Amino acid sequence: MHSDTVAEAPIKRLAIFGVGLIGGSLARALRAAGAVDEIVGCSRNEAHLQLAVELGVIDRYELEPAKAVAGADMVFLAVPLGAMQATMRSIKPGLSADAVITDGGSAKRSVVRDAEAVFGVVPHRLVPGHPIAGREKTGVEASDGNLYKRRRVILTPLATTSDSATARVQWMWQQTGAEVTQMDVGHHDEVLAATSHLPHMLAYQLVDTLAQMDGRREIFRYAAGGFRDFTRIASSDPVMWRDICLANRDALLEVVDQYQQDLTTLRDTVANGDAEALMTVFSRAKTARDAFVDKAVPMATQPHPAAE
Repeated sequence: MHSDTVAEAPIKRLAIFGVGLIGGSLARALRAAGAVDEIVGCSRNEAHLQLAVELGVIDRYELEPAKAVAGADMVFLAVPLGAMQATMRSIKPGLSADAVITDGGSAKRSVVRDAEAVFGVVPHRLVPGHPIAGREKTGVEASDGNLYKRRRVILTPLATTSDSATARVQWMWQQTGAEVTQMDVGHHDEVLAATSHLPHMLAYQLVDTLAQMDGRREIFRYAAGGFRDFTRIASSDPVMWRDICLANRDALLEVVDQYQQDLTTLRDTVANGDAEALMTVFSRAKTARDAFVDKAVPMATQPHPAAE
């Protein structure tokens, strides 16, 4: 059979670990596209899995990870990065030899390291991936089959990754309406540290700082749209973002240090009353954002950073 035909055949059995916003939305999108025959969910919360069945997100569930992956030709790990290695270890005994494994983690070096720790070497059918999509709300109730339409999904296959496995995962994400691109693992983590992980740290810290100030009720009562827009992502899942910051700490610390230096310079500029320097920074930032975000990345209109 031609390889393209194999890549485009429906997934026979998809096992999803973490049937929440990300995993549940993938399930809904693939079902709507007719791209999967059966979806099996797995997590430690049986009530959550029962709800996923009732909502039609999954067909059935298993509480034992090895049973959940039995007979699955596609496995999607939508668990927090801090739980990735334990999840890989728990599914290892039940994996089929031809099962393709992929994930939705926001940092890829840590996923590769976890795979090496569990399997000895990174399995050639593991395709690390990252859907750049999400919302502040979590849980299977928030899942949406349209979540990935016109969003980007980054795959970071290694030199040893099977081409057929990569093609299979790419096809899967394309069925959701996503634009799929590929990137080096290290480069991915550097880019996301700057564009996603740092903004989340800033939003969390700003809200926490203001929440501890005297008169905080007045501060939040009179917060305007700019504050709401900037801090929206501080409503994201704290556990997930704790794990992301720790998993991508090297790349994140580098960009945090650079930002801290620039913020100190900006503070000094304000203290010195240097209107010209302020205008230079603000104008340069506006020009950069208008050119590279609004024009160069015209994906979907609704904001997405919450579940990256």
